[in-house]
Amino acid sequence: MLTTTSAPDQDLVDGLAQPLFVLGEDGTRHPDTTLDPFLHDADEELLTGLYLDMAVIRALDDEAVALQRQGELGLWPPLRGQEAAQIGLARALPETDFLFTSYRENGLAWCRGVGAQEMLSVWRGTTLSGWDPFAHHMATPQVIIAAQAHHAVGYAMATQAQGKDDIAVACFGDGALSQGDLNEAMVFAASFHAPVLFFCQNNQYAISEPVAVQATVPIALRPTGFGIPSLRVDGNDVLAMRAASLLAARHIRSGKGPMFVEAVTYRLGPHTTSDDPTRYRDEEELETWRHRCPLGRLERHLDQLGASIEELHAEAERRSEETTAALREAVTALPVPAPESLFDHVLSTEHPGLLRQREQFRAFTASLAPEPTETAQTGGPAS
Repeated sequence: MLTTTSAPDQDLVDGLAQPLFVLGEDGTRHPDTTLDPFLHDADEELLTGLYLDMAVIRALDDEAVALQRQGELGLWPPLRGQEAAQIGLARALPETDFLFTSYRENGLAWCRGVGAQEMLSVWRGTTLSGWDPFAHHMATPQVIIAAQAHHAVGYAMATQAQGKDDIAVACFGDGALSQGDLNEAMVFAASFHAPVLFFCQNNQYAISEPVAVQATVPIALRPTGFGIPSLRVDGNDVLAMRAASLLAARHIRSGKGPMFVEAVTYRLGPHTTSDDPTRYRDEEELETWRHRCPLGRLERHLDQLGASIEELHAEAERRSEETTAALREAVTALPVPAPESLFDHVLSTEHPGLLRQREQFRAFTASLAPEPTETAQTGGPAS
């Protein structure tokens, strides 16, 4: 017998339809009863720091795109447009909380002190893993969509068993909601009250697939089906993102289990540097989201507070130039690994199949060596 499901409860849909925000597009401060309790320290100094953070990671991102276009990197996943979501999260958490990210969270990596060489080496193809995860409390980028959600929940359950206060954060995009891994991770997290934050940057496209094809209701409704409370926040409002992250972290650390935050933002650039976004979106849509730029919004707010925008721009330019110069220097300094090192860290122990492949590789490279000349064989030309 076939049954039909009823439409989602409209009150639930309406309650999450409008993302929470505290800064309007014109920079005006708006009250919000949910977020305001976490904004008591939002003075000009804090706001200036958030602006400079966003300016630097935008410059870092633009420089990495340029390096890829120049042939220095094999690939790069741009984050332009998503600065507020990443900085808002990073500046809300202590550095002991462990981050498990996808491949676009280079802003989080910068905030965690990941160096230029560590950040670029994977994208240049000179290493299998960019940095020591335990040195930065951040796992290296996960390219397999949503796999990091399992890692985050497992880590969170381990810290819970050890009686620690740390939480884990799983960062992913809207496309990950269509993957089984993320849904399975939420089942485990909800069932075991794991101290994990599910942090979704809804940038409107899973490569070329618009989010409306994947979700007919707000994404933030998905986790409620697993018993996980959620927030839907304007991902281009860095102040709102920081407040929402502080709220979620307090909820999780108090022993109430996992929480989900959807940051509604937009990827202004391509999915990666191999993508052509003009094939699936138009200029009018881009212009709408450019007007919602996270940096412009915060700059307008600082201007309303009486901050010197000229000094702000000068300091942003200085810090950005330091960061981009480090990227350019790092690319040329990255060592070229020996080809055979490809086999060194595939498995933790020797395996017959891997040994066989290594020997086949050696035989292949040996076959490419030039044949010895007669001169080399005889020691010199005949007299």
